[in-house]
Order: sequence, then structure tokens, then C-alpha cells
Amino acid sequence: MRNNKIVCTLVLACLFMAITSCKKNTTEPEIVSTPFATPTTNVASGTRAELIKDSIFLYGKELYYWNASLPTYAAFNPRGFSSNETELYAMTQYSMDPSTGKPYEYVANSTDPKYSFFDYTATSGKTGALKADVNGSANDYGFSVMYNTTTDLRVKYVYPNSPAALQGLTRGCKLTSINGRTTLTYNTSNVSFLNDAIFGSNASVSLTFTDLNGTSKNIVVASSTYTVNPILFTSVYTVGTKKVGYIVFNSYTNNVSAALNTTFANFANQGVTELVVDLRYNGGGYVSTATQIINLAAPTAQTGSTMFTYYYNSYLQGLTTNAARKASVLINQPLLDGSGNLQNFTTGVNGKYATYADLNYSPSAADNIEKFAKSGSLTLSRVYFIVTGSTASASELTINSLKPVMDVKLIGATTYGKPVGFFPVRIDKIDMYIPEFETKNQAGVGGYYSGLTVDKEAYEDLTKAWGDETETLLGYALLYAKSGSFISTGTKTGSLGATSTIMQTKLSSDEIKSVTESLDQNGFKGMVMTPDRKF
Repeated sequence: MRNNKIVCTLVLACLFMAITSCKKNTTEPEIVSTPFATPTTNVASGTRAELIKDSIFLYGKELYYWNASLPTYAAFNPRGFSSNETELYAMTQYSMDPSTGKPYEYVANSTDPKYSFFDYTATSGKTGALKADVNGSANDYGFSVMYNTTTDLRVKYVYPNSPAALQGLTRGCKLTSINGRTTLTYNTSNVSFLNDAIFGSNASVSLTFTDLNGTSKNIVVASSTYTVNPILFTSVYTVGTKKVGYIVFNSYTNNVSAALNTTFANFANQGVTELVVDLRYNGGGYVSTATQIINLAAPTAQTGSTMFTYYYNSYLQGLTTNAARKASVLINQPLLDGSGNLQNFTTGVNGKYATYADLNYSPSAADNIEKFAKSGSLTLSRVYFIVTGSTASASELTINSLKPVMDVKLIGATTYGKPVGFFPVRIDKIDMYIPEFETKNQAGVGGYYSGLTVDKEAYEDLTKAWGDETETLLGYALLYAKSGSFISTGTKTGSLGATSTIMQTKLSSDEIKSVTESLDQNGFKGMVMTPDRKF
């Protein structure tokens, strides 16, 4: 039971929330008020920083999916933490996953939660704007790297029209010098160097690389703003009598709807009956983009049936009376329309505009049950998903939603494990992202906190360009399409043979996971749900 004094302190540090904070072109709602509630005799006073810390905890106490595990305000003492980040980490380490005996948000050798984070809306540059890769634009170099072997550093992807792409960098290029450093062999020191040089705040980076034709080049890539196109590659392969489509999809951005429709229409026009969706680096993004892809791939017969259901904590599910809604902190979080504007709702609990307190959080409510609505004319008999430990959240939602309704094969490595999602909570100039809901597919399956396991485990081959049929992971998908098995009865492909000969110099699974986390700190892992309820 909450203390009234604390509830008031709480805040109301947040008077507006950018439910479309990812939409940086959206005008934020104009609310004539101060950033915090006006103190009364029953309200504990505090500095701005203290009130923010109060708000972080007290919003978590109501909204966090595992809120029942959190202690009281007095026991937690939010103002005792040295920073917002240390408080958030502490708040996320109470909920225990019975399958592991560790918190759901535990990450080995890290003081960052697995799922929760802050987005500082006033931040500019490479680390702002929802990690810069789901809002449709970015301000960075536009490429990422990974070790193919302990001595072989490769470019793993390049965004089209990014600064790196304009300088001729492509997937598969071998990096031989970065800012003058030529010793790039895998070790902790070099990983830290790479993180600073490529993903830090530097205005430019100097590279020497060997391209896929064996030509050495020297370039300087300057950080700049560009539009993110998450479709990195598409193609159609003829496999026996089948047509197999292939799409490399890197992020569930909010600007890719038209391009996805065009791509899937092209697959349909070419007679594609099996599809390879490459999500190996896709950490997620918007649920709305995930549902679009699901509906493009799903069988027509599923239209009208349940795709997945949102599940909230018992407190939110209990917000069924006006009294309960008015007592909730959500009364201070406006529910904006699709254009980012306030929705007038004078009969709602706020009395002025629609808020998140006006929503129904019961899993039986129609707003919390996503239905299939087949779009496009693509008819598929099977979908292959290429996945790795970087495949997370909205990517996993896509896979999990299609599994009960069609033949789905996973190739690569166990996924990240994030069956929970969030809507952003605005606290002063911070958007707080904490798990607020879990999703389960039409068969009631969710809870994949340790990740989705694969049908064929294999290492990727970073020496090959996108679409190369001998690249290990794509090669296995095409092999299955041809033979109905991941076991080749003939001569191994060059890619598979190459992998076996250098296996001893490959990074281990744990090393790959560690390096990926270090070099993807600015990458987004999550699924952002923006309710489209109209009032």
C-alpha cells in the first residue's frame, strides 16, 4: 500500500511523454505546467534530481512487468543512488527468473539491465534518439564490425546511403587499420579501442581495408545525419523448381512501411513460395512494423485469428474503476494520436486529454489482442529466419507469432531472449523504457527469456557479401529449400568448408556475445508499442 506523501512526491515529474519519442519529427505536446507537481503541505520536497529519482522508482512500482518483486519506497530509497542509471539497474535486479535463478534483467559482467534503459531526449549525436536506429534517421558512420576469426576483423553491415556506404565500404571488407592502429587482433584492449573509434563521439574515423575484390583502400568516414534504410539486401533464388525470396532486415524502424510492401509485392510477382528473412543483427523496434511483416508473410486463412496477446502486471490489469485510474501515475502520461498531438478527452480521468490511465490493460480487452490481417498477395509454404544472439524483441515477436500458423525454420544461433516490451514513460527530459508487458502467440507461447533456439546451429561467414549463396547461414536455408534437410549429401559448399578449416580461430559463443554487446552499445534492443486507441 503506497504512502500518500510518496505518491505525491512522485511527481509528476513527467508531464508529457513522447509516446512517439522515436518520431523525432513529431511535435511534443504543449502542456502549460511546470515540470513537477506544485508542492503542498503533504508533499515531501526535493531537488529536481531527487524528484526524478522518486519518479523512476514509483513509475516502476506501478508499470514494471515484475513490479510485485519491488520493495517499498522507504526500503529502496531512490534518492540514495548516485545516478539515474545505478537506480534503474538496482530496480531491475529484484525479479528472479526461476529457470536461471538470476534476475530476468541480469547480464553477466555488466551493470546495465538486459532490457531497461533511459533515452535522454536532449542528447544529440550518435547516442541520442532511441539509440539512433529505429527512428528512421541516424547521426553516425553507418556501419558496424565483428571478428570473423580472432585475427580477421570484418565489416558486418553498412546502411545504404550512410557516410560509410558513400565511401565504398561494404559488408565483408577486411579492416587492416583503424585510426592508424594496425594490430587489431581480438583482445579486450582492441575491443575497447573499436568501441571508442567506431561507436564513440569522434567526428570521423580513418580506415584502411581490403575489399571483396582484394583491393586495399584508405578512406576517412565522417559522421553525419542520414536516413536509415533497414532493408540491406533483397534477392530471389531459383532452387530446383522453387523460387526463394531473401531479405536482410536490420531494424524495425518507423519509416519502412512502403518499402516492405514493395519488396513483398516483388517477391509475389516473381512467384516466391519460400522466404528467407535475415534478422541476424536485428534488435527490434516498433511492434507496428513487426505486425506488418507478419501480415505480409502469414497465410490468408489466419485473417481474423489471434496473432499475439499483450499481458500486463496485475496492478495495471486492476485499473478498472475511475477511482483506481485517477490514483495511478499514468494519469500524467498523455496518450497522443498518430500525429503526436494530445487527444481531447474531457470525460476521461484526467479531465482534459486522453492518458494511459484511460486504457484497459486486461488481456481479454480487444485493444490487447492483435489479430492477423493478411496483406499483399505473397503465399508462402515456409519461412526461414536467420538469427543470432543479436536477434531480439520485435524480431523474436515476428518469429514467435508465425510459428503456430506456418512452417518456420531457424538457422544460426539462439536469439537474445526478450519477450517483453514497453511504451516510453516521460520523466522530465528522460524517456524511461522498462518492460511493461509480455507477448504470447496464439498458442499461448511466450516466456523465451533465454532466447529462441534454432533448428540448425551454425556460425556466420563475414567474408561473404550479402546474397552470396555460399555464405554459411544463407547456404543452409537454400540447402533446406532444395533437399528438405540441413544435411548435405554432396560436396560441401565453399563456405561450409572454409568455416570448418578455421574453426579453431573462431571466437567462442561467449566471446561472440561479449564482443557483440561491447560493439553494439548504441544498438536498440526492444519492441516499442504505441497504442493507437482513439478517443
